[in-house]
Amino acid sequence: MTVMIMAFGVSDWQWINPPREWTSDDGLSLVCDPGTDLWRRTHYGYTYDTAHLFGRVQRGDFTLTVTFSGDFAEQYDQAGAVLRIDDATWIKAGVEYVDGAFHLSTVVTRGWSDWSVLPSRGRADRVTFALERAGDAVTVRYGLDGGEPETMLRLAHFPAGTPALAGAMAAAPAGKGFPARFDEIRVTAA
Repeated sequence: MTVMIMAFGVSDWQWINPPREWTSDDGLSLVCDPGTDLWRRTHYGYTYDTAHLFGRVQRGDFTLTVTFSGDFAEQYDQAGAVLRIDDATWIKAGVEYVDGAFHLSTVVTRGWSDWSVLPSRGRADRVTFALERAGDAVTVRYGLDGGEPETMLRLAHFPAGTPALAGAMAAAPAGKGFPARFDEIRVTAA
């Protein structure tokens, strides 16, 4: 049975892999559990489907906007936005701490994960990502320092017409975990 949660003025949010510690009283705050990840096969040879995913099931065309911050400190600490059809078909986009620096990261998974990163200019203190789903495509945009998500990062295929969980994600694959804060998670129909 899926438990529906009230957050951001809407009552149909749900967790996949909820963290041990979280609250949705004023936005969404969580402490990411260690050993969590969202990845499928490519390069590393493993599949993880243990990341914390918080979202609502959406149909049709829409834009998901997620504004967040995190105390990223260890290799691969990550948080951001997610669209998920199932464990083999999803897109995550956000900030990832890699090799001692902050990166804007997008992983597109259709059976196998592919990963693209762009170094962030300095700390990624408050970032907004927008994932616009239109037909069979998702356009990923971002804005730094709380700015509007106007800069395009990625255009990816995503199956049309299939309902998807749209929301936030966080994972700490290699570290001890970290706190993350989502000030906004909004879905706007096209």
